[in-house]
Amino acid sequence: MTEQLPQRPRRTLRSRLLSVTGAAVLVTVVGSVLIWHTQLGEFLSPEADKEPVVSGLNAPGVGAPPPPTKLATGSPANQPTRGPSSAPTKAPKSEPTKPGSTKPTTPAPTKPAPTKSPKSTPTAEYGEQNINALSPKLRARLKKAIVAARADGVRIQINSGRRSTAKQQRLFDDAVKKYGSAKAASRWVLPPKYSAHVQGKAVDIKPAAAMQWLDKNGWRFGVCRRYDNEPWHFEALTAPGTKCPPREPHSVAKK
Repeated sequence: MTEQLPQRPRRTLRSRLLSVTGAAVLVTVVGSVLIWHTQLGEFLSPEADKEPVVSGLNAPGVGAPPPPTKLATGSPANQPTRGPSSAPTKAPKSEPTKPGSTKPTTPAPTKPAPTKSPKSTPTAEYGEQNINALSPKLRARLKKAIVAARADGVRIQINSGRRSTAKQQRLFDDAVKKYGSAKAASRWVLPPKYSAHVQGKAVDIKPAAAMQWLDKNGWRFGVCRRYDNEPWHFEALTAPGTKCPPREPHSVAKK
C-alpha cells in the first residue's frame, strides 16, 4: 500500500512575473544604496577636503589626479638666482657722494726721518761727544781706528766732535778774555767761520793713551794730528796708508 503525496499547487504565470519583478527592483534598490553609500563616503572622507573642486570648462573630473606642475625656469637675466655669484656687489667708485663731503683717507705710513747730513747746521742736541755728526770721511776712518785701538787695549773716547756755531763763538770769546787778544786766542780756538769743528771735519779725543796711539797709528786710517800745541786734535788730512803731513805749530785764523 503506497502513500500518495499531496500535489503542490501550481504557480500561475502572473505570480512568477511578480516574483522576478520584485527581485529586480530589490537588486536595483540595493545597488543604488551601495552607490549612494560609496559616494557619501568619498564626500565625507578627509581626502575630499584636500582636493579642491573647480568648476568650469575643461576642468578635470572629481577624483582625477591633478596635472603635473612644471617648475618655471628662465635665464639668469629674467629670473634672479640666489647665490654668492649673483649677489650684487657695491663698488666704492659707484657710490654717490654728497656735495662738499669727502671720505676720510688713511694716511700713508711715514718714513723715519733721515739722519742729519754733515752739511746741515748743527744744533745743541747734535751730540758733541760722539762721531755721528762728523763728516762721512772722518767718521768712517775714525770708526776703523777705534776698532784697531780697542784690539791693542786702548779705548779712544770723543771729547769734542762737531760743534754748533754758537758754542764755537762762545769758546772763542772766552779764549779772547783769557789770552787778551783775538790773535792770541786763535792759536787755541778759531772763530766759527774758520773752525774745522763747526764743519764736522775735526775731533778732539781722550785720554792721553788714546792721543798717543792715534798719533802713532792714525796714518794707517788717514787720520792725523794737525797742531803741535793740541795733541788731542785730529783731522782726516791724508789718504789711508799714506804718511801724514808735517804738523803746524798752532792754529791760525786764515783770511
